[in-house]
Amino acid sequence: MNPADRPAARLTALSRWSTVPADALPAAALFLVTLGPGQVLSGPPWLLALQTALVAPLAWRRRAPMTVLGAIGLAAAVQWALDVQLPADAALLVALYTVAAHRPWRHALAAALALQAGVLLAAARWAPPGQFPFTVAALSAMAAAALMAGRWMRVRRAYVTSLERDREQRARLAVAEERARMTRDMHDIVTHNLSVMVALADSAAYVRHSAPDRAAAAMEHIAATGRQALQDMRRSLTSGEDRLDELLQPAPGIAELGPLAERMRAAGLATCVRVAGDAEAVPAAAQLTIYRLVQEALTNTLRHASGTRADVRVEVSPSRAEVEVVDVREPAAPGPLDAGPRAGLRGEGRGIAGMRERVAAYGGSLDAGPVTGGGWRVLAVLDLGAPR
Repeated sequence: MNPADRPAARLTALSRWSTVPADALPAAALFLVTLGPGQVLSGPPWLLALQTALVAPLAWRRRAPMTVLGAIGLAAAVQWALDVQLPADAALLVALYTVAAHRPWRHALAAALALQAGVLLAAARWAPPGQFPFTVAALSAMAAAALMAGRWMRVRRAYVTSLERDREQRARLAVAEERARMTRDMHDIVTHNLSVMVALADSAAYVRHSAPDRAAAAMEHIAATGRQALQDMRRSLTSGEDRLDELLQPAPGIAELGPLAERMRAAGLATCVRVAGDAEAVPAAAQLTIYRLVQEALTNTLRHASGTRADVRVEVSPSRAEVEVVDVREPAAPGPLDAGPRAGLRGEGRGIAGMRERVAAYGGSLDAGPVTGGGWRVLAVLDLGAPR
């Protein structure tokens, strides 16, 4: 910190602790400035007491604005009754400003009317001959300036407070959105990779005696899937300040749908992927959304519809993306496709909820349901022109 800024910083911290010390300093300055012009030091002792009564209450002006204005007004009334003019009457303007800045409009209006009555009394007694209207106008203008300055400060303070509240609200929304994103990502990553690993482990256990080489290959796929899951989890959970190297690695996109299909085939789900359009023209965030949609749909097929094949169709353009995943039961393969709706695909599960949230971020639509002849179809449409 600059040494010249340290006193100001101390005063700021002091004012946060208590307004009295902070307000006492300008009150003392006003007291000293108005000592000389009023000839208080050369007059009788009661003038010094009157000077103190006019200025001292300003030390509590922000604690009790109306009370301070009343106390200073009472001292000014005594001054008027004694027919003594003191420059310390400027404390009335400071008190009026404080009422206008810290109290509702009705309090400020009442204070201004009371001060205007004092202006009329002061002008009637002390205005030069023939200068009553000009004196009233000048004093009224100063009172109006103090009133308007206080109201402007109150409005400005309310505006700044609203900005701070809005910033805090945006921060809370950003945190909630980030938590929701992490929840969706973690669900997709964990559910998909665990499903694939369980399927591979079951396959390896089944063929470990009859085909050891296939069992070894399945174990290698399990290890590769686990490493991929850890990498995806680190990318999803770490921040740029902590692990910049993780974030520099590209997030999965349309180009990774091929490797995804290979992992699903290795787990026992025949998967075919077709991509139409210029995938490179699709933003990275939208590509990640497309990848997660396909991943979630294939994971549900693997978990709940064994003995099927999955067809993935992705069509993209600069303004639109369409993702369709259809699983169809093989004619000779029994399966639970006709047994009823599957968990996670009718809204009660986290999977479909996460898919809807991802699609909604792009103003799109999601349709998931059975198809004629047996099977399940997930169709998502994304508006790439105006992500929300």
